Amino acid sequence: MLKTGQNQQMGQKQTQQQRLSPQQIQYIKLLQLPTIALEQRIKEEIELNPVLEESFPEEPMEEREELNTEDEWDETGDNVEPVDQNEEIDWDEYMQNTEYDGNTYSGSYNGPSGSEEWRDLPNPYHESLLEELEQQVSLLNLNEEEKLIATQILGSLDEDGYFRREVEAVVDNIAFNKGVLTSKETVEKVRKQIQRLDPPGIASKDLQDCLLVQLNMMSPEATGRDNALKIVKNNWTAFEKKHFGKLKKRANINDDELKDAFDCIKGLDPKPGSVGNAVDDTQNYIEPDFEVRYQEHTNEEGEQTGEGDFIITLNNRNMPALKISPRYKKMWEDLKKKEDDQKAKETKTFIKDKMESAQWFIDSIRQRQNTLMNTMKTIVALQEDFFKYGEGLKPMILKDIAERVHLDISTISRVVNGKYVQTNFGVFELKYFFSEGIETESGEEVSSREVKKAVQEIVDNENKDKPFSDKVIADKLKQRGYKVARRTVSKYREKLNIPVARLRKQIT
Repeated sequence: MLKTGQNQQMGQKQTQQQRLSPQQIQYIKLLQLPTIALEQRIKEEIELNPVLEESFPEEPMEEREELNTEDEWDETGDNVEPVDQNEEIDWDEYMQNTEYDGNTYSGSYNGPSGSEEWRDLPNPYHESLLEELEQQVSLLNLNEEEKLIATQILGSLDEDGYFRREVEAVVDNIAFNKGVLTSKETVEKVRKQIQRLDPPGIASKDLQDCLLVQLNMMSPEATGRDNALKIVKNNWTAFEKKHFGKLKKRANINDDELKDAFDCIKGLDPKPGSVGNAVDDTQNYIEPDFEVRYQEHTNEEGEQTGEGDFIITLNNRNMPALKISPRYKKMWEDLKKKEDDQKAKETKTFIKDKMESAQWFIDSIRQRQNTLMNTMKTIVALQEDFFKYGEGLKPMILKDIAERVHLDISTISRVVNGKYVQTNFGVFELKYFFSEGIETESGEEVSSREVKKAVQEIVDNENKDKPFSDKVIADKLKQRGYKVARRTVSKYREKLNIPVARLRKQIT
């Protein structure tokens, strides 16, 4: 050890540090992609790597040899051999082991549906809410100053269509950026004009302001409209807290009139801007990553035997099949004849690098498919009752899967996140099957999701005149055999977005 003065010392220390290889990083990234995103990622890789190309079924068999895609892959990726480090490449061996047929693990492969040309068509254009509002504002009789204000207001709307910005901020912004002096009164005047555009209530300051605008624009003959105006304008706090007794007394109305007023208010739109955030149905479409079906066995007479098998399919229907381009084999042979050519050496290096990249990419996809399938098989094995009957979910955590498939919990988390499975009972995110356990009176463990379902059922069937408190719900759960404390009921109720008993009270 060396001393450098002032008590400073120089020395060597040996430490071990684990680093992920490029292939491991690539595998991890591919693992967390859902089916649709993976399809896009494969297409991007084909564009980036000229050695990699799509293989089509009509190609001769000698150009697309079949792969054994049932091999198990080491989680670390250490068993993947890189491209030869010498100057030769065994093309027959290499091209066979770097091809992905795109149909791995699909128990019943569904070929092209005949509508592939539609997938590449652009989505139909839908005018946004902002564009619709701008067109409506252009029809108003506004001067140049008011047009600047309208532009500021429209640009400040939040996702629900509310204008929550301070009016003074609009005045200051126009003065600073446009050199135009305006007033708070003028801003409010323009905002109130915008509020009466379609959808009514847009650019409101808060919910009360939004409902008042819609009620004022409603026909005076509408049932309950006048009393609804009294309630929203003069008794907002009592309305928010559903103090029905106070509302009847202050508005001087009876039960029937109060019910008509509430029904009128229920028909209003509390979020007028949400119509502009609606995403096209094609973008909301979920492409399940798996399909699980339970097929019961039958005897010679066609009668069910009470036994059966689960058929688990990994969705690869639109997955491009991959292979190494045979053109580069010929190019390699031609380059070998130019051993003294510097450009030829550089080109050979380029080809080897791209081939190694293609090999890593295909191996990572294979490894991803193996991991996904093993995880799904284990989930089905632990949740057999649910996949058979659509109920009876058991407690299960990520660790339960990780221990059985011999992978890290973080890996299972990536598999589960954003992946969906098609069952006979609907489409479920894989996260749905994971929940903590709660012990019943009989000593059995049930999923907390089952308890939440029971809470929802109790609330749905309660008398809305006298909603159940959390203590009453806990007692009713105990009658069903669930040992749940009141505070646990409160937690589950909040997760289910169920309001407290007072706010669930309705006029019947």
